[in-house]
Amino acid sequence: MAIQLARVDSRLLHGQVATVWTKAIRPNRILVVSDTVAHDKLRKTLIMQAAPAEVKANVITVAKMVQIYRDVRFDQFKPLILTETLGEMAQLVAQGIDLSEIGVDVGNLAYTVHKTMLTPSVAADEADVTAAQQLAQAGVAVYAQTVPTDRQQDFLTLAQKKGLMPA
Repeated sequence: MAIQLARVDSRLLHGQVATVWTKAIRPNRILVVSDTVAHDKLRKTLIMQAAPAEVKANVITVAKMVQIYRDVRFDQFKPLILTETLGEMAQLVAQGIDLSEIGVDVGNLAYTVHKTMLTPSVAADEADVTAAQQLAQAGVAVYAQTVPTDRQQDFLTLAQKKGLMPA
């Protein structure tokens, strides 16, 4: 399996991902990986409808993603992987999914109470920073990038500048 992009986006599959990112990276599959969404029929349906016509989308659990990653029948997949949280992405890496070559793009994390804005589209808290640190310790770069034309900004550097971790 040749993963084209691993993206954390609290909105999951939406217009920006369906149009801009799929044109930039040309995946042959979009895999939305979320235990919560995989068991929510309405959200799952809405996400499937948001997929561009030329790329099939699936909503699967973390366990299913790990299973298909290890299955040679899926070697021809060139997916865009989407999760809602950095924690889910860290789970995938902890269970053997290799993202060391491509890193993890944090495209959008919605602002909520107790989160700090790192960029105009990325808000983080201690749990996000911890997950990013776990990814970094596994050799996976974590960066903020909303669209392909934006420059990549190191997530942990942004978090440090905003006081979410010691200098």
